[in-house]
Amino acid sequence: MGMTYRAPGAIRDMLFATWSLLNSFSGDQRDRALFGFDDSRRIDWDFIPKPDRTGIALFELDRHQKALAHTLLRSGLSLRGYSQALAIMATENILRETEVVQRGFGVYAADFRDPEAYLFSWFGRPAFEDTWGWRIIGHHIGFNFTIVGQEQLTVTPVAMGAQPFPAGVLNPLGQSQTMAFDLFRRLNADQRKAAHIHPVAPADFTTRQVPYVGDVELPDHVDLGIESYTIDDEDRWALRFERHKPSGLNGAELSADDLAYARELLLHFVETGPDELSKQYRAVVESESAELLTFAWAGGERPDTAYYFRVSTKGLLVESDNAVAAGQHMHAVWRDLDNDLGRDVLLDHYARNEHRRGDAHLKRRITSSTEADADFIAARRSDPGAPHETHTT
Repeated sequence: MGMTYRAPGAIRDMLFATWSLLNSFSGDQRDRALFGFDDSRRIDWDFIPKPDRTGIALFELDRHQKALAHTLLRSGLSLRGYSQALAIMATENILRETEVVQRGFGVYAADFRDPEAYLFSWFGRPAFEDTWGWRIIGHHIGFNFTIVGQEQLTVTPVAMGAQPFPAGVLNPLGQSQTMAFDLFRRLNADQRKAAHIHPVAPADFTTRQVPYVGDVELPDHVDLGIESYTIDDEDRWALRFERHKPSGLNGAELSADDLAYARELLLHFVETGPDELSKQYRAVVESESAELLTFAWAGGERPDTAYYFRVSTKGLLVESDNAVAAGQHMHAVWRDLDNDLGRDVLLDHYARNEHRRGDAHLKRRITSSTEADADFIAARRSDPGAPHETHTT
């Protein structure tokens, strides 16, 4: 069974929530929230704090608009995924208070660590039959939704982080980490040796924040803004991700129970997305050959050390990194290797609907046939007996 990326309920809810929210915006808000689908910023999903973010932040919205924004956010996530997002946002309050002491931010911390500093942006024309996208991005949240022809939906990359980790009772990524350590400890000595690809963890994702994962990706030497943790070129090569030959423990070497648990670890990340898509992903993952799954570990073997793990299949990749603060600063992402930011679905859609690519169909609606179809009309007039094409709508 293959993925179709069809999620009519989620797509409908996203469209209606988007309409309600955009209709509530002032002209200035719309100008700062709406961008062309081909805008290069659509594929910049890096979730670190940046001064040049695009979009409208939650703190700029009134009470009613905030409720609509949360309705939109919920439409793109499972209930668990939505609750994780809320916990990540709330953690900014705790991070702010700790950094007042640790970094000497003082009064400026209130501006830098804000639980409402998460920005919404839309790309393209949100409407029936159109291709468009939206995202919410901010510190430790990067959700990217692409709706293709109002028929198919992609939701990756899905990036989440947590700092501090955990933050009191707030522990948005804790369950996934517990599952990963449980799986690693279930392995026998030979399996653990195969899974443990390198004694040093990467500073961040091996695939970094590239829009689309290539055949081979190497981690960066350093995590942006945290130069206290660096790796060298030998580390980078040992930690590399090769899509068609990933390093680590192959799923065929796992017992049936451990293979099922490794799949559940992968699907724990995947199932932060809308239920309609999660069911399709689960069916694909559970039906794939064991040889297509790989589990890899790097760094320390205890939660209070710098560690990293990833799980990959033929089309999916999960990465989780907790290196830069040895158990206090978590980054996690799951990616659809074929359809991050809608890549292959878009290519297929355009190939099948070349006559409707972009907004051509909108322009045809408001352009006289005398102008738009001048050559066609002239040809018919010169040869009235020519067979007529049948057009259906």
